[in-house]
Amino acid sequence: MEFFKIKRDIPFMRHALIFNIISFVTFALAVFFLITRGLHLSVEFTGGTLMEVSYSQTADIGKIRNKVTSLGFTDIQVQNFGSSRDVMIRLPAQPGVSSAQQGEKVLAALKTENSDITLRRIEFVGPSVGEELAQDGLKALAMVVFGIMVYLAIRFEWKYAVSAIIANLHDVIIILGFFAFFQWEFSLAVLAAVLAVLGYSVNESVVIFDRIRENFRRFRKMNTVEIIDNAITATISRTIITHASTLVMVLSMLLFGGPTLFYFALALTIGILFGIYSSVFVAAAIAMWLGIRREDLIKTPIKKDNDPNDPNAGATV
Repeated sequence: MEFFKIKRDIPFMRHALIFNIISFVTFALAVFFLITRGLHLSVEFTGGTLMEVSYSQTADIGKIRNKVTSLGFTDIQVQNFGSSRDVMIRLPAQPGVSSAQQGEKVLAALKTENSDITLRRIEFVGPSVGEELAQDGLKALAMVVFGIMVYLAIRFEWKYAVSAIIANLHDVIIILGFFAFFQWEFSLAVLAAVLAVLGYSVNESVVIFDRIRENFRRFRKMNTVEIIDNAITATISRTIITHASTLVMVLSMLLFGGPTLFYFALALTIGILFGIYSSVFVAAAIAMWLGIRREDLIKTPIKKDNDPNDPNAGATV
């Protein structure tokens, strides 16, 4: 399915160096902000108080969040779980204040607006649990990267795997750089979005690499640069359809999903936009500079050692 068809190839690789310099500068800034500012980790990573309360009717998450915020708590998380009447509240740890004291304070404030509220449980999430979650998250990220690289190396060739992984890590670091620069809250939901971006971004690279491999087989007289330009141009319509439809869904979550989904959707939005850019100007360009050739994907014909009197001797396979 195509909205339009471009008859003349766009010379993307002619500007590959300029765009990759811009990409490198953006990447370097992201790393700089990650080192100097760091991520603003959520309660799940830093530790704090976890409360579960239940209402007799549907809970108004917005009012609950505003009420808890008015008590002086920052970086709180309020969300439904199980049903629309059950609410989970995460509070950051406060020096000299126990979880029980925090819970009593919040519960008393909520009862001033709705007395029909029940405290189901309250517990303290220690920093050690948060550290374990951070380590598990890094392990998950490493496993995803390793799996993608092995898959691409088997399906294509190691040069494609290296270029795709560099492009995908480029997207991930830039997402983290945005969160470090603006000090947006980094939660488990955002980590899930980062892992989703890895899979989403590599899909676009695979589509372009597939077309490059097909072009190497079809167009014998084209050089590598022309092959890549043709592959990217031929997939533009598909890229616009795919990413536009995905962005509509993600932007809907960003605009109408509320605070619970906001940073999750924001990370996906940044990742999708940079994923398009990196697949075209980073992955394809690096593959070109690594020296991809027709011979990397197509086996060289070999001659049969047949009877010299056989008329088919020397035929290729």
